[in-house]
Amino acid sequence: MHPRSSSVDKPDSRPDGGPAGSFVISLDCELFWGVRDKRRLQDYRENLLGDRQVVPRLLDLFDEFDVHATWAFVGFLFYSDRSSLFSNLPERQPHYANTRFSPYGELAELGENESLDPFRFGGSLIEEVLRHPGQEVASHTFSHFYCLEQGQTLEDFRADLEANCRAARRFGIDLRSLVFPRNQVNPDYLEVCYDLGIRAYRGNTSSWLYRAMNEEEELKLRRALRYADAFVNLSGNRIVRPDGDGSKVPVDVKASRFLYPQYWWSAPFDGMRVRRIANEMRAAARDGYCYHIWWHPHNFGVNQEANLRILRRILEEYRTLHDEYGFAALSMSEVADRALPRPAA
Repeated sequence: MHPRSSSVDKPDSRPDGGPAGSFVISLDCELFWGVRDKRRLQDYRENLLGDRQVVPRLLDLFDEFDVHATWAFVGFLFYSDRSSLFSNLPERQPHYANTRFSPYGELAELGENESLDPFRFGGSLIEEVLRHPGQEVASHTFSHFYCLEQGQTLEDFRADLEANCRAARRFGIDLRSLVFPRNQVNPDYLEVCYDLGIRAYRGNTSSWLYRAMNEEEELKLRRALRYADAFVNLSGNRIVRPDGDGSKVPVDVKASRFLYPQYWWSAPFDGMRVRRIANEMRAAARDGYCYHIWWHPHNFGVNQEANLRILRRILEEYRTLHDEYGFAALSMSEVADRALPRPAA
């Protein structure tokens, strides 16, 4: 086990005296709950089983490079068997206009426990993350809740997040960060987040390509352009304000870039997207800004060696920038701690 530094050990300033930039990694941990309304289980089975293999490898990489990351788990995954999950479902559940968005109608398909249904239970994954100091377990809502879809309400969201907080406390965790599923950030729901202890969330930048939209508003063209933006500059530099916006709570730790997995047809162009990320990381480190990448572990569930090689190249760039500029790899809650005013001594 490599020695780990705490958030207070991470430098607050660059060698020139300016504020140190921050490098943030957040992972959306959802297993089948995150794709059940878009994919059939049999079609995505290999990725989901690979998720369980790649999580320990990601954690080992983060240990090696002293990276504090945020792991945002769907609340259902805090349970390891059917009976405990069923005993802790919220009484109030969302009633989406499009019923396929709700997972509750599919609970009858659950296996008995995590061994028999590794696609829908995740208690062992959370335990694995907690074994590695510096890693943050965060919220991806209880039921992969869609905050911009028609039919759900603010009170539905409150009940969902309360259930998530109860599930996390089973592991001794007080949730401090939240990632909205499908990046459907709803500003009207942030006060509920604050009431329940959330101090940081992953927001979106103002570019049309990345603005929060519901499923009906989302366009195939926008998805295609976002993918192209990973290789060539379509949306400008993706560094964000230094460590979020400290004037508001929860702090908005905006996403910079999704780390796409490697496909056989994209491999020849991987150098382009790694360079794009590295250049943006350098700009953030040099100017004291935040750079925030994210993905789902199941994205790396297949073609693991190639995907982990790409991540290693990014982390090697981080290490260089840490040595040159004091660039600090922080969890989302650590970014919020830096951004918020510190109490007087």
